[in-house]
Amino acid sequence: MFRRLLGTSAFTLGHEVEGFEAEFAAFCDVPYTVGVASGTAALMLALQAAGIGRGDEVVVPAHTFIASALGVIHAGATPVFCDVEEGTGLIDPASVESVLTERTAAIMAVHLYGQACDMGRMRAMADDRGLFLLEDAAQAHGATWEGRRAGSLGDAAAFSFYPSKNLGALGDGGAVTTRNEALARHVRELRHLGQRGKGQHAVLGYNERLDGLQAALLRVKLPHVDVWNASRRRRAAVLTAGIADVVRTLEESPGAPCIYHLYPVRVDGRVEFLDKLQRTGIQCGVHYSPAVPRHAAIAHVMGDNAQIATPRADAWAATEVSLPMFAELREDELEQVVAAVRS
Repeated sequence: MFRRLLGTSAFTLGHEVEGFEAEFAAFCDVPYTVGVASGTAALMLALQAAGIGRGDEVVVPAHTFIASALGVIHAGATPVFCDVEEGTGLIDPASVESVLTERTAAIMAVHLYGQACDMGRMRAMADDRGLFLLEDAAQAHGATWEGRRAGSLGDAAAFSFYPSKNLGALGDGGAVTTRNEALARHVRELRHLGQRGKGQHAVLGYNERLDGLQAALLRVKLPHVDVWNASRRRRAAVLTAGIADVVRTLEESPGAPCIYHLYPVRVDGRVEFLDKLQRTGIQCGVHYSPAVPRHAAIAHVMGDNAQIATPRADAWAATEVSLPMFAELREDELEQVVAAVRS
């Protein structure tokens, strides 16, 4: 792979990126994929390519990685935060309804932890109001909703290929998927300094290109993603069977099987819980605390608008712990996690 890339000298964009774009588009069952430098760039460029910017509002769940909101802000629009579902941590359609205004231009449906949102309700809501529906699929490579792949469910989707993802690169990388040819074409221009042809800078663009090396590795890994996701689901089932009576585990929505990018549980007394697990040699994480509008950077930008009440998102932020989850977890390691959690 590396020798092949060296032989072409196509280190930024080029044949490997084009090949990956075609293969990932087929994987997501869409006509177009545009490789970009990161998941955050994918969010920003998808919104800008859709004409969303200054004066527009984008509804974002308050429980997600901060990049979801940063993509909106860097596009020039304003994030408006809604609450999430108690059992899944996913965007709550009823809460979305409650924050829509005449300035709302888009809804960002975040497929958090590897589980797709209720895209039927999201799609109906967006269509009723003429809103752009953007999937934040950074944690959902291969996830499905009613048999359809994440990345094919909205007007566009943004993926991250950060190394820890279910499909990860050797560094940062991202992509926009869409069925809209004009939107894909505009993202291609924006990612490449606004160029429509060599030296023809038609729009104010960015340097947000996907590297050939990252694309080459992603092409090698892509055929294995479904197998790896199935392995994650089997390991998640073992954990759930062993600990669901002592901690709150993730609920799975009918028709949206989770691919478990992360394995979240919820506990009271999180600091003590984490300390005891780590003393037994089990590394855990917290995703995500605080809720996005409580971050100082977001509060500074949003002012009073950041103070909207999102009690379920705040509860997730206060109680979530991510237990070990990857496709190669051994049986003895799973048993160790279960025993430690139960203790």
